Amino acid sequence: MWRETASQAFPGVGFREPAPAPELAEAERRLGREIPPELKQLLLESNGVIGQTSVDTVWAIDQIVEQNRVFWSDPSFARLYMPFDALLFFGDNGGGDHFAFVQRPQRPDIFVWEHETDSRRWVAGDLRDYLGRSLREGGDGWYQL
Repeated sequence: MWRETASQAFPGVGFREPAPAPELAEAERRLGREIPPELKQLLLESNGVIGQTSVDTVWAIDQIVEQNRVFWSDPSFARLYMPFDALLFFGDNGGGDHFAFVQRPQRPDIFVWEHETDSRRWVAGDLRDYLGRSLREGGDGWYQL
């Protein structure tokens, strides 16, 4: 289902091998929280999605774990930015901005964190909407006003 959704938005989309279910369970243990169901289903079909200009539209599960652990615990981030603990990052634009689910409160919406301003802003209603917008539009600024 997710491969089809992504391919409809951008026929040249890249897919990886599916993530094994035990790897996703281990990732949730390491994160200390559940991965949103739709993201988990996507990762079971493809462990990451590569968009236009080779952007990691959706990261592989290892990168999701590592990036979030850094954002949640790096002391220098805590001094520079508002807290990230309510977010679960899962992709980027290739230029420094990152995309995340809001997990407190849980909701399907996707937000962008713009690294230069530390702003967090809504960009898509759910993962399907995010894939459609980010893959169809291409370029690293598809979400900018």
